[in-house]
Amino acid sequence: MDSERSMTKPTTGDFTKTAGWLDWYANPSKPRFQLPPGAVDAHCHVFGPGAEFPYAPERKYTPCDASKQQLFALRDHLGFDKNVIVQATCHGADNSALVDALKASNGKARGVVTVKRSITDAQLQAMHDAGVRGVRFNFVKRLVDFTPKDELLAIATRIKAWNWHVVIYFEAVDLPELWDFFTALPTTVVVDHMGRPNVDKPVDGPEFELFVKFMREHPNVWSKVTCPERLSITGPKALHGEQNAYTDVIPFAKRIVDEFPDRVIWGTDWPHPNLKDHMPDDGLLVDFIPHIASTKELRHKLLVDNPNRLYWNV
Repeated sequence: MDSERSMTKPTTGDFTKTAGWLDWYANPSKPRFQLPPGAVDAHCHVFGPGAEFPYAPERKYTPCDASKQQLFALRDHLGFDKNVIVQATCHGADNSALVDALKASNGKARGVVTVKRSITDAQLQAMHDAGVRGVRFNFVKRLVDFTPKDELLAIATRIKAWNWHVVIYFEAVDLPELWDFFTALPTTVVVDHMGRPNVDKPVDGPEFELFVKFMREHPNVWSKVTCPERLSITGPKALHGEQNAYTDVIPFAKRIVDEFPDRVIWGTDWPHPNLKDHMPDDGLLVDFIPHIASTKELRHKLLVDNPNRLYWNV
């Protein structure tokens, strides 16, 4: 799981991976679960390569390189049709690597970027033409420095003209503090990783009930039912090839899929930045899907209908 310790910021020109963090798993298994045609990996990243797309000077970690070619090879290996590439904090507001991947995808990728208030309409239009459909606001304190909420609200108001949405990344304990800001956002809002619940607490306990209430009371809110490898306390039964891994996360993700079937999406989170304890097999993560979406109809909504509607207007 993510490192909770404070970290020294890397040197600007040093692209050496942060010590102790793992490389992505290079030989993923072929999933037992066969993805439906048109399935979208709706949360993944590209990192660098640093020599071509340098990491941001203000970054708090340096990942291993993970190129667009490697991402697309994984897409094909797992059986996905498309990707949604999300800007990671290690690149800051320089979205060059992401936009480059979108342009190389032949229409099979969409993007979620990080921008500053100073961005021009012409720059937003160029990103839209490349396939960008959202911006990401990160509130995980160990990963980013604070951005004033008035700046974020100004960005959200501007991107509405392109029918983009806002992706929010936060931790469950911070939802009460952020509630008023989130509910004031004028766009569709997509939550990363179910708001990072503490799965050691009851699925019907007050913390997760607050997140369910957030979705129930605000029909513009969607959720990614992603990253069991980050949320799990028990972890995988085996590092690779075990069918019933991350079982403690299943009740949380299944509850969201069952209650909000038209507002959920799923993704691998490849190449899994900031992991120290274990690096997941992406084939194993795909095999997690039938445990949280228990019918063919629910799986089709999760993997095909919802992400295509949100990112390709299909």
